[in-house]
Amino acid sequence: MPGSPADLREWISFDDVDEERTWVFDATFLRSHYHCIYGEGCQGTLDQPAPELAQGCCSYGAHFVDEEDVAAVVAHFVRLTPGQMQFHAEARRRGFLAAGEPAQDGGHVTVTRLVDDACIFLNRPGFARGPGCALHVAALDAGERPVDWKPNVCWQVPIRLEHSTDEHGHVTTRLRDWKRRDWGDGGADFHWWCTEAPEAFNGADPVYISARDEIIELVGEGPYSTLVEVLERADWTPLPHPAVRRRS
Repeated sequence: MPGSPADLREWISFDDVDEERTWVFDATFLRSHYHCIYGEGCQGTLDQPAPELAQGCCSYGAHFVDEEDVAAVVAHFVRLTPGQMQFHAEARRRGFLAAGEPAQDGGHVTVTRLVDDACIFLNRPGFARGPGCALHVAALDAGERPVDWKPNVCWQVPIRLEHSTDEHGHVTTRLRDWKRRDWGDGGADFHWWCTEAPEAFNGADPVYISARDEIIELVGEGPYSTLVEVLERADWTPLPHPAVRRRS
């Protein structure tokens, strides 16, 4: 498409009269075959490539969105065992929470504590269960959803939900992929970010199917069903994701 913007996207929007809300979905991202490639080529979010560290996007700790988010992780932490969490003893001894940057209310954002320059819940290479999130491991061991065990930001990324309200109180809610800018100033320092990387776009299913649980958790069953109906219409040739277009 000569002369078109580098990040050209297609969007789907529809109104929810009952909620006085307009839903807006990034169809280009949701129809793409993005998938998390943690342990399969992920270079991490440091300022240099570091796949051997297997930190993924866990180098800075998880930022909790509210007290409910904290309480959910606390409730699941008590079910973790040393066999599932490499730094279990450290977390029991010193806690797994820390104060992050200043918050708008004058306090500080609550984050997960760092151990050896990464989240305390991140099991490192060499651990018996392998590298990865201890909460994720324990959820699967229990036959439960990792979505219910992990901090909100950890199960949402790279899906981002954002809201805006106009002067009449009408809410517009957008669901899209998480970009560098969403991490604040630090995002510009990432050597690599997955939604920009063509190697992360080779999943078996499109995002709206592979991330069904996460999307429904964010928007609800009704909007998700409408979204799927529109995404699967037969008379539409979707625009490829920019990361894939750049590859070609």
